[in-house]
Amino acid sequence: MKKLILGSLIILALSMSFSCRDTADKAKSATEEAGAALEEAGEDLKEAGKDLEEAAEGAAESVKEASEDTIDAAKEAGNDIKKAANDAADKVEKAVKN
Repeated sequence: MKKLILGSLIILALSMSFSCRDTADKAKSATEEAGAALEEAGEDLKEAGKDLEEAAEGAAESVKEASEDTIDAAKEAGNDIKKAANDAADKVEKAVKN
């Protein structure tokens, strides 16, 4: 009877030992997979950050170009207005002389 009880206890202890090892292996594997997934997510976020930075630089360059074009157009319009005013003044002066 003692042998039967001791044998049962040994079998129970061994099965628990194997079960714990299996659980530990599964936990280790899951941890490694989670680490790999987090590393991949970090890489993706880093790449997205670079893409966002490039887009921001492109947008800033576009705004700069647009503002330069606007300034040039305003200068040109100012010159056209000045010329038109001078032409009008000349015509008025001619009309007054006649």
